[in-house]
Amino acid sequence: MAQNVDDTVRLVLLRNGVVLDKDGGALAKMIPLFMLFAGGPIGSGKQWFSWIHRDDLVSLIIEALSNPAYKGLTGAINGTAPNPVRLAEMCDRLGSVMGRPSWLPVPEFAVKAIFGEGASVVLDGQRVVPKRAQELGFKYKYPHVSDAIRAIMSS
Repeated sequence: MAQNVDDTVRLVLLRNGVVLDKDGGALAKMIPLFMLFAGGPIGSGKQWFSWIHRDDLVSLIIEALSNPAYKGLTGAINGTAPNPVRLAEMCDRLGSVMGRPSWLPVPEFAVKAIFGEGASVVLDGQRVVPKRAQELGFKYKYPHVSDAIRAIMSS
């Protein structure tokens, strides 16, 4: 078991949100729909979407491994941005950045066909905030979903 490690080994448990990147994951599957003017709220759109930009997740991992403040922590650190959004807002922001409408609701059965086992993450959602990472002083480059999407789409 990973938690049974020598005292000289730093163990940090990260619980990640949805990692935003155009080359993989949920966002990569949403972009083509928006490109076809077929993007919109997924399921009810009211579910929480706890996300993190890929670069912030990488920075958080590096911080957790190099900052002595993280040594000896018990429990997990939430690898999410500090501002979760409702999924409808996420879709609105994506459509806005892409210059496309967010108008066509994606029914639950379609989400299951596109995301497979990952559909529950999108359809159920959770509002997760990174309280512990913030208490330890972690600084986010992309704390707001609009800035994260804009950076991803311009890269």
